[in-house]
Amino acid sequence: MTMDIYHFSSGDSPLLISVPHAGTHLPVDIADRMTENAKTTPDTDWHVDRLYDFADEVGASLLVATHSRFVVDLNRPADDKNLYPGQNTTGLCPVDCFDERPIYLNETDQPNPAEIARRVPLYWQPYHDKLRETLDRLREKHGYALLWDAHSIRSQVPRFFSGRLPDLNIGTANGKSCAASLADKLLSRACETNDYTSILNGRFKGGHITRHYGQPDENIHAVQLELSQITYMNEEPPFAYREDLAAGIKPVLRNLIEEMIRFKP
Repeated sequence: MTMDIYHFSSGDSPLLISVPHAGTHLPVDIADRMTENAKTTPDTDWHVDRLYDFADEVGASLLVATHSRFVVDLNRPADDKNLYPGQNTTGLCPVDCFDERPIYLNETDQPNPAEIARRVPLYWQPYHDKLRETLDRLREKHGYALLWDAHSIRSQVPRFFSGRLPDLNIGTANGKSCAASLADKLLSRACETNDYTSILNGRFKGGHITRHYGQPDENIHAVQLELSQITYMNEEPPFAYREDLAAGIKPVLRNLIEEMIRFKP
């Protein structure tokens, strides 16, 4: 029995919320070659779909991946081009975790070019086909479409950034993926609270999804939010969701989403 690549719910607004890294499923043929640590999928964007469970209430469509980013990283281009040249990063089919521990038992267990080529149509393409189809449908219906790419990461990952990450990391590909007025409104809304820190186009400027689909000239505006996990969960295994913490950040996320829905290009 195979698992669906994604779960999708449709909304009435122009906004699609994409959650590409919350999945934890590992196909057996891949999991059998992985270390015990990697099988716990520690680099998951834990519980992000739960943080946006208000999507239907605000009329947003919601697309959530089911498979782990260790199978294939949906926020990397299919050709595995490095999105951050000169910086340490992980690839389309990662071979090590964020803490640089190996994902596979041996080098011979790592995916070779032929296996990577097999995984792309199986696990990467269906998600992107649904993304494309949904954005095109929303644009046809409303005259424009909005994309919010929802992510989270540990507050401290020395491999990628020094010190502690700001709580709310808004990325617009340095202004290329959405209208400047939208980015300004979102940052202003994020800064309204003194409880959380925020930044625009800092370490996380938006990955492949934001950069590829965000085409303001074609009436598609895309924004990525990289949320620090310390704002809503325990960052150590078993990565428990914290209702007490989430109660603070969820209204902020909802305010940002509602601000984006109000935007009209």
